[in-house]
Amino acid sequence: MLVDSHCHLSFPDLTERLDEVRRAMAQAGVTRALCICTTIEEFDAVHGLARAYDNFWATVGVHPDNEGVREPLVADLIDRAALPRVVAVGETGLDYYRLEGRRVEEMEWQRERFRIHIRAARAAGLPLVVHTRNAATDTLQILREEGGSSVGGVFHCFTETLDTARAALDLGFAISFSGILTFRNAQALREVAAFVPLDRCLVETDSPYLAPVPYRGKTNMPAYVRQVAEELARIKGLSLEKVAAVTSENFERVFPRVMT
Repeated sequence: MLVDSHCHLSFPDLTERLDEVRRAMAQAGVTRALCICTTIEEFDAVHGLARAYDNFWATVGVHPDNEGVREPLVADLIDRAALPRVVAVGETGLDYYRLEGRRVEEMEWQRERFRIHIRAARAAGLPLVVHTRNAATDTLQILREEGGSSVGGVFHCFTETLDTARAALDLGFAISFSGILTFRNAQALREVAAFVPLDRCLVETDSPYLAPVPYRGKTNMPAYVRQVAEELARIKGLSLEKVAAVTSENFERVFPRVMT
């Protein structure tokens, strides 16, 4: 019984193959998936998946990298967060990886967008799905300033340092590991995974991206969260069954609305 806590099934690479994706999930023992929203324009498609299938749930949010899209208002997020089968706000956060010649100081629009998501999550009483890349210091600072610890959530597709993981845990967030954990050059991340208590871990695919070994380079899908869980089990010296059971329990605790 595994859960893919972060996937993009509304993206064309997967939505056009949804029957195949679901068959593969069943064969791999992946019983549930959280479908992540990255723009307001995309929300209806993401929410539609959650309404159509009783083992899918949805989030509402605008990815920090997305420009030229509808800028979310707190009310936009709150209204959608109140709909059935919406269990979190995000993905949201900061990403300074693709500055495209801009300075970090010029990314205030991204920081303000993040603040809006945190305020909406607090108002809605829902957890946050946090994306941070090359921006850990500002991500943590804004979470502290805006009271993000009052709602908690998850730092998804974690690739940051041990110090960042420790700070996220101190704020009450879970840490989610993706297929990157299986990559040959990811030893530092495996050390983070060894440090994070199992009862604070989630597993995900971030599909259609970041397929784990031995599928690296192929289109990722929720079934492949099994390989992530196997690697986490190897790192922690536990059985796959134990990791599957605990990360599934963690999913229900981080996103309690999946149980209603």
